[in-house]
Amino acid sequence: MFALNACQSGQPQPTAQRWTEERANAWYEQKPWMAGADYINADAINQIEMWSKDTYNHDQIDHELTWAEDLGFTTLRVYLSSVVYENDPEGLKERMGDFLTICQNHGITPLFCIFDDCWNAESSYGKQPDPKPGVHNSGWVQDPSVSLRADTAALYPKLEKYVKDLLTTFGNDERILLWDLWNEPGNSNHGVSTLPMLKKVFQWAREVNPSQPLTCGVWNWADSFAPLNAFQLENSDVISYHNYNDRDDHAACIKYLKMFNRPLICTEYMARRNNSLFQTVMPLLKENKVVAINWGFVSGKTNTIFAWDEPLPDQKEPKLWFHDIFRQDGSVFCQEEVDTIKSLTGK
Repeated sequence: MFALNACQSGQPQPTAQRWTEERANAWYEQKPWMAGADYINADAINQIEMWSKDTYNHDQIDHELTWAEDLGFTTLRVYLSSVVYENDPEGLKERMGDFLTICQNHGITPLFCIFDDCWNAESSYGKQPDPKPGVHNSGWVQDPSVSLRADTAALYPKLEKYVKDLLTTFGNDERILLWDLWNEPGNSNHGVSTLPMLKKVFQWAREVNPSQPLTCGVWNWADSFAPLNAFQLENSDVISYHNYNDRDDHAACIKYLKMFNRPLICTEYMARRNNSLFQTVMPLLKENKVVAINWGFVSGKTNTIFAWDEPLPDQKEPKLWFHDIFRQDGSVFCQEEVDTIKSLTGK
């Protein structure tokens, strides 16, 4: 009665609070152990190209997700684009719905990542650049663009509309696992300057109060990131993190994060050069019931078979892939890895 009267009188509703440990763990207890990848289809260089009307590729996504299903992957982490939303909000939501239907048909429950501090500082709507040969993520874009961040009076209303519309539209959609609000906040030399925006994003998301949990992954343990890490760990319903190091380092990371007594989601791992491998790290994640989401699925325009800091413009394919599992014809970089994945997922 009180809630109904408050709505009718126009009074603001109280902002939802972070999930309790009990609620978060009860949610997770109903889930089987899950594995998947950070996903973008092979012919998209970035988030804008993946989701724009003229370049969204239903058939290719459907085809590539047959490979994910065959591996036993049951989740994918997928980046969205506020640039596409600003120019075509209804179209973006329609394509998200189509993507969710494709995922459902392949037994996959994805999570969406809304904002990102990584790679190119500026972006624009329309045709995206061609990949730079041998350069890792040469066309990936930060979201929002850096030039927009100085004028928060103009930017915040746009971001608030975007966040609230997505979470209102899809906030009770059982095809979505959770919402990852910001990828690697503070990266690209932003440091703690991202924190005020991140706080706003959490506030807007809590005001919508979706049925799915909210998270924002910790990724940098430098002292200068302590304020960001503290906020992320204290406000995420479930704890997510990135780790591209070897098994021992990853095990230590899990041991520390378990102290928060919440479900753990590893939203990025697996960099072969760094000895972060399917054969060594993925069994560790399953043993600890940590959702295992590796970076990269199919080699494509993102060029993530090449390392972050080792451009190889004269090579079509490095001898040791940095990320990714499949070539575009469906063949794999390493059959031993695929055998490991299938043995752990039961496929």
